[in-house]
Amino acid sequence: MRILPLGRAAAVGAVSLLAFGGVAGLATSPAYAKANSQVSVVHGIPGQPVDVYVNGEKTIPDFQPGKVAGPLSLPAGQYDIALTKPGAAIGDALLTVDDAEVPGDANISLVAHLNASGEPTLTPFANDTAKLDAGKTRLIVRHTAAAPAVDIRAGGEPVFEGVTNGKEGKADLDAGSVSADVVLAGTDTRVLGPADLDLAEGTATIVYAVGSAEDETLDIVSQSIKGLHSAPGGVPSGDGGRADSGAPLTWYGVGALGIMLAAFGLTRLVTARR
Repeated sequence: MRILPLGRAAAVGAVSLLAFGGVAGLATSPAYAKANSQVSVVHGIPGQPVDVYVNGEKTIPDFQPGKVAGPLSLPAGQYDIALTKPGAAIGDALLTVDDAEVPGDANISLVAHLNASGEPTLTPFANDTAKLDAGKTRLIVRHTAAAPAVDIRAGGEPVFEGVTNGKEGKADLDAGSVSADVVLAGTDTRVLGPADLDLAEGTATIVYAVGSAEDETLDIVSQSIKGLHSAPGGVPSGDGGRADSGAPLTWYGVGALGIMLAAFGLTRLVTARR
């Protein structure tokens, strides 16, 4: 595996999709025994558009920060991923990951973001596409920003506690309007809210906190995975929030997600901690 620095970082953590959480062990069977995996790419590093290469082929040109591309349907196997400045040669890549292992029959989001120290890294997340009961929705919050840990509450009760960089909080809730607020981890110190969120039935809404608190570039990126109703309805693949409309035909179409989760207001954490 070869990794080159992006921006001001001297090094970035290595990535193996196989090693992440629920993805582990899924690639032990032959590739032909598994369905293709759905792999989305989330660009959460502020200020640097990139071209994304997969196995030497330019797959996403001029990929802008704050966008989600995909999902790409990939057979199980190993893939080389490279991020370059737009138009630059692959040999001048800003960040490369060689032999990233993609299992079969999985739904994965690969997130380029800042770690807790503010350095660029790539983190794979296994997306929970389990069917939802009637009337239910799934909310997933992923902390991929250089920012403090937070607790997120719904109806005054903690739903996600102590969420830190590279981690997620997840809960299945009743679909509809949810009153949410954000407090500093382990405290009742509210930094925003309460505010109402509208979450769709049979859908997983994934919200990423990206950017840097210190540099005041915190932002929200969102992704939606539909078709999780209990009744049969096909293979869930996902829709990206703030999506890349210029992706080539190898990528499925992606729609913008209206829920930007402004109620979580992680940008307010900068002021709250000063």
